[in-house]
Amino acid sequence: MSHPDSSSTFTLGDRSVKRLGYGAMQLAGPGVFGPPKDRGAALAVLREAVASGVNHIDTSDFYGPHITNEIIKEALHPYPAGLRIVTKVGALRDAKGGWPKALAPEQLRQAVYDNLEHLGLDTLDVVNLRVGGFDRPEPGSIAAPFTVLAEMQQEGLIKHLGVSTVSSEQVAEAQSIAPIVCVQNLYNIAHRDDDALIDSLAVQGIAYVPYFPLGGFNPLQSSTLSDVAARLDATPMQIALAWLLQRSPNILLISGTSSVAHLRENLASAALVLPGNELALLNGIAS
Repeated sequence: MSHPDSSSTFTLGDRSVKRLGYGAMQLAGPGVFGPPKDRGAALAVLREAVASGVNHIDTSDFYGPHITNEIIKEALHPYPAGLRIVTKVGALRDAKGGWPKALAPEQLRQAVYDNLEHLGLDTLDVVNLRVGGFDRPEPGSIAAPFTVLAEMQQEGLIKHLGVSTVSSEQVAEAQSIAPIVCVQNLYNIAHRDDDALIDSLAVQGIAYVPYFPLGGFNPLQSSTLSDVAARLDATPMQIALAWLLQRSPNILLISGTSSVAHLRENLASAALVLPGNELALLNGIAS
């Protein structure tokens, strides 16, 4: 494992980004639905992230829906040079707050147009196609929906493509249609199904972006994690993020928060270096 630092970067598409980015999902209201309780606080977190050097923001127009992208635009537009905004399509929000799939060609096209409008952009930096379930891939071909995005890339509406909640077979299928620059799947210190995929992507220079890096809506709970954190004078969540940064140089983090204090705590994890003996203990958590 390599040792990260706060300036550690990786090339995402045609642009170098800091490996510790920001996920904007929590800027919407409870359950990622509706407006936040404190819009001013949401704006402040985004501005603090960029002021702190974050240049990779992950979002989607189905967060809210529309709310998160509108807040990003209000906080940061016109966007600073070098900022990479990554979005995803392939789902909607229903009236009950569910996440039904939206993979039909007209739905995907509309989603790209909505992201462009609500972010205030003429071209989207990176668009991930989300195809699996909420937390794991589902078998089947992704060629039809991915081809729709590849066509929109040819039209100049999208610069780079990625895939989300996919198997290694689906990654290969997407790559047979158009190049991808990132894969976004569920992965963290306790859920390591994608170990082999991460390593194969690293060889290809493709970013791997774990969602739920801290366990999801229920934070990671581990006595080992807590013990290591206590010894290193850090929080368990900082250790979990530092572990991901040391896991592979192509891992980009998009941990999210609606709090400036929590944002600073997350960013500080980039400077943590986990000693070999502690790393060995942490590596045992998944088993």
